[in-house]
Amino acid sequence: MYTSRILCDEDYGFKVMLEMEKHFRENDEEFFVNILKKEDSLVLRLHAVTILAEIGKEKAVKELGDVLLNDPDPLVRHEAAFSLGQIGLSSANEYLCKAALNDNDPVVRHESAAALGSIGSKEVKDVLEKVSRDPEPIVSNSAKASLFNIKFLEKYFVGATARERAPRP
Repeated sequence: MYTSRILCDEDYGFKVMLEMEKHFRENDEEFFVNILKKEDSLVLRLHAVTILAEIGKEKAVKELGDVLLNDPDPLVRHEAAFSLGQIGLSSANEYLCKAALNDNDPVVRHESAAALGSIGSKEVKDVLEKVSRDPEPIVSNSAKASLFNIKFLEKYFVGATARERAPRP
């Protein structure tokens, strides 16, 4: 189900976006978590997801993981998966594995598989093997690319964490 309310009132949207700018500079994760829990505007929720990824602390992983597994809108779930990959912490693996295997939207499964490759934990190889057999090519191809990336990281040390390495597909 895609969100039908993109933005109800432009002035209200501008007001919230200005507040987001202020709270971003303060690294106020809780503000963005509250936006995700209370706001029904797609524009504002997507913006909150991307800012949480930029702030990128452990709490953001849990909140984005909850969004990935529970948000009704596949666009928001997709952005949460992408953002978890950008944060790069292996604590996101459990959320991403569940979504890659079970989400009803192939774009969300694809992005979850790609994010697992970005994080690069060898512990998710079995899940990616299963996902590589997904009937949707966008999903199976992302899983195969992620498996290749993990094999590369096993063979060549290029940084201990995802944030220390070049971005991965």
